[in-house]
Amino acid sequence: MKNYSVETQCVQAGYEPKSGEPRVAPIVQSTTYKYDDADQVAALFDLSAVGHMYSRISNPTVEVLEKKLTVLEGGVGALGVASGQSANFFAIFTLCSAGDNFICLSNLYGGTHTLFTSTLKRMGIEATILPCTIEPKEIAKHVNSKTKLLFAETLGNPGVEVLDIEAFAKAAHDNKLAFVVDNTFATPYLCRPIEHGADIVTHSATKYLDGHATSLGGVIVDSGNFDWNNGNFDCLTQPDLAYHGLSYTETFGNQAFIVKARASLLRDLGSTMSPNNAFLINLGTETLALRMQRHSDNALEVAKFLQSLDEVAWVNYPKLEDSKDYKLAEKYLPKGASGVISFGVKGGVDKAKLFINSVKLASLVVHVGDLRTHVLHPASMTHRQLSEEQQIKAGIAPEMIRLSVGIENPKDICDDLYQALKAQA
Repeated sequence: MKNYSVETQCVQAGYEPKSGEPRVAPIVQSTTYKYDDADQVAALFDLSAVGHMYSRISNPTVEVLEKKLTVLEGGVGALGVASGQSANFFAIFTLCSAGDNFICLSNLYGGTHTLFTSTLKRMGIEATILPCTIEPKEIAKHVNSKTKLLFAETLGNPGVEVLDIEAFAKAAHDNKLAFVVDNTFATPYLCRPIEHGADIVTHSATKYLDGHATSLGGVIVDSGNFDWNNGNFDCLTQPDLAYHGLSYTETFGNQAFIVKARASLLRDLGSTMSPNNAFLINLGTETLALRMQRHSDNALEVAKFLQSLDEVAWVNYPKLEDSKDYKLAEKYLPKGASGVISFGVKGGVDKAKLFINSVKLASLVVHVGDLRTHVLHPASMTHRQLSEEQQIKAGIAPEMIRLSVGIENPKDICDDLYQALKAQA
């Protein structure tokens, strides 16, 4: 499958039925798996054999989705988990222990921000949040002997800033840090961060991969490219007493990270993706290429329309030629910049809320990245846990609207936005 185009991979990768088997990957709704030999099960528990022993750890339906995302992102292995939050948590916690720290850029999804600065802090893991405008070479000033990784998003949420993946990958690797990239908004149809130097890629599969707002899920993909033997990752190189002292790097080579994430964290924490959700997300991913192109084309048309309106103070969309990120978008997102736009309504918070209350076709939902058009006010909703100062640092202006452009007819979307903005007069 690696030699096929991404469009074909979306449809075909992950499941290859044998003669007489179901053409569509089935839902295996079973917690357990039967074996005939005691030593075979013992080998599964020792990680010396491959197979399913308990659906908290692995499941055939989830495995189909994992294999598909491995191919789509160009990695060596993937892990499906319960949500995007779980995916980002696992990516950090697989590499960090109490006393460690990591660096992340400020333009984070609100839930990711609180995960990093509140929950992980309670566990003794510190997040150093740097402005998303920082020069990559400045990263080194914030690295110490306990720093394990650099975390960033391909497209910021909700500011849709474009990450210079290659530059930050170099900065991370120059400092022996793993580079973790959340690719939720771009998806592997629009951008494959591993090709530009990312080591670990995460997804909230709840968004564009599912595409229909039906299923929660998260995915982590391991590039297999990072040198974990650089002296900074004892968690992967030193013996794990939970598995009779095996070393993940010695035993599993370039799959060390993803095996540890499954065999240690998923086993112990149980943030498991359900087979039914995996089935639906895989079904959605089959049409990912079609939807992402439509989302991107619609979003650019809508962004240009918003720029023409007097009621709109500013518009952020990377494919606008006057965008500060236009050159980066052309480099990393040649086919399109996904379906999320941020824009400011003149008149501040009150006018922004009036606009949201006036839309008819678009929906006010706490979601982004499905086939319907949605609006949301980040400052009072997804990012309301942040202080005003934190919001500004994250690029959240009081008048900002996050617009998730769907795959409806773009004229209908523009007409709805127009009437909602005019309703303020």
